[in-house]
Amino acid sequence: MINTDSSYYTQKVVSSFPADPNSPEFQHFKKIIKRFPEEAIYIYSMKENRMLFTAGWKETLGYDDDKINLQTIVSQTDPAHAPFTYDINDKAIRFLATPREDIEDYSFTFETRKIHKNGNLVPMEIKIGVYSGENGLIKEAIGRFQVNRSLRFGKVIRYSAFGPEKNEFEDELNKSLFNYQTISGKEKEALVYLAKGYTFKEIADELNIT
Repeated sequence: MINTDSSYYTQKVVSSFPADPNSPEFQHFKKIIKRFPEEAIYIYSMKENRMLFTAGWKETLGYDDDKINLQTIVSQTDPAHAPFTYDINDKAIRFLATPREDIEDYSFTFETRKIHKNGNLVPMEIKIGVYSGENGLIKEAIGRFQVNRSLRFGKVIRYSAFGPEKNEFEDELNKSLFNYQTISGKEKEALVYLAKGYTFKEIADELNIT
């Protein structure tokens, strides 16, 4: 069963149409996009609001590549993680909706469990990035979903932001997420330094935190 909540921005704006395997765009991406075993990929046109390419979804989540759509990909999330994953998608899309230099250098990652078509939970490392840009805006987005059965999920959900304005991007993702049990990349770095015996002041200096 697909989990939908119309209060989330992402689910309102993405289309429910699958990619067309016979389209020139699909065939183009099929030739140039490399996929790892147990990895699923999509390329979505933000400009045209439609799916351009899908691969690996039968292997990973049980959906045919010519049937899967972005609403299903977003929605088929473990209910325990769904509010966080919906929210982080919303925050990222809103942040990247503002024209930015080097837009193609932005991406974010997180770990969650997706729901297989048979109902099983599949642990995945997910990376969403800007595949191509136009006038500082996202033209096409790429999502890579890698099955990783070694992931262990407790009370902490890990995520990271990347890009020229990494700190600003991560701060945006942090907004409204304090009700969820999450840990940011910066917080992970701090824990590493703490484990190495750094003082709080030394950690702040290393991470440029005031």
